[in-house]
Amino acid sequence: MTNPRRLAAPLAAATLLLVLLPGAPALADDPPNSTSSASPQPPIDANSPELMLPDGATLAPAKVLDIKQIVEEEGGEQRREDTNVDVTFALQAEVLFGKDSAKLSSAASARIAAIAAEINKQDSRKVRVFGFTDNLGTYEHGVKLSKERANAVQQELAKSLDPGMTFDIRGYSEDYPIADNSTEEGRTKNRRVEISFPRTTGG
Repeated sequence: MTNPRRLAAPLAAATLLLVLLPGAPALADDPPNSTSSASPQPPIDANSPELMLPDGATLAPAKVLDIKQIVEEEGGEQRREDTNVDVTFALQAEVLFGKDSAKLSSAASARIAAIAAEINKQDSRKVRVFGFTDNLGTYEHGVKLSKERANAVQQELAKSLDPGMTFDIRGYSEDYPIADNSTEEGRTKNRRVEISFPRTTGG
């Protein structure tokens, strides 16, 4: 029986490792940076007569799978998603702005500066800043507010980035929700600004 005193304290962030396959994503069995006890397997001979394939069938060519890693702060205030090609940060609107406002809070600058440092680390030359709202209020108001918030974040980011950086700034209102808008918890997640940029150094 496990000794309760030896249980680790809850983590402040949750990490998921997703392997994307055509059709439907599937969770990987091992967490990131884990080591498997299984011995390395030899490559499969596509022409082996022992392969149980229907007559005339062949193995598909091998390819590198896209791996997605997601790290979310406890409470979901900030979420980072890494893939083989880009990095995306999602910040809940409540940690950046007051209610129904596009004016950045005093706490927002530090979070945005940390993201700017990651952009510089990746040596990215293009940044996308997209704003989103929940489904409360009119769609038109959501478009206006989400675009104003995206603009505010872009202007703060630009203070720490190369002047030649290219930005793509959009406001999507309630489009592309990531949670259920029928609950306040879901609406809180949907009110967000996403900052994404290409991964160019593998860092």
